[in-house]
Amino acid sequence: MNEINDELMGMESLENAAECLRTIAHPCRLRMIEILLKEERPVGELAEACDIPSHMASEHLRLLKDRGLLKSRREGRKVFYGVAEPMLANIIKCVGKKFICKA
Repeated sequence: MNEINDELMGMESLENAAECLRTIAHPCRLRMIEILLKEERPVGELAEACDIPSHMASEHLRLLKDRGLLKSRREGRKVFYGVAEPMLANIIKCVGKKFICKA
């Protein structure tokens, strides 16, 4: 059994991975990440893409940013968000292959 454990991730790593997955496990957050992997966008555009009010989009974005998955920058009165963790692309790609059917 020790041979198997030597090849597995540590429990702390698994806890961090589970926290990351819980954070992105929301349809609006997945949509936002999908958009932001292409280019930076302001809150209003992300809210519109998710069909939610801006204050709700801001909360989703704040959570993703607090977890280190997104970054933000201010330009005048607008706040633009972008991807801070490039590995999100792999997660979205995996989700897309499994669950998204394009007609």
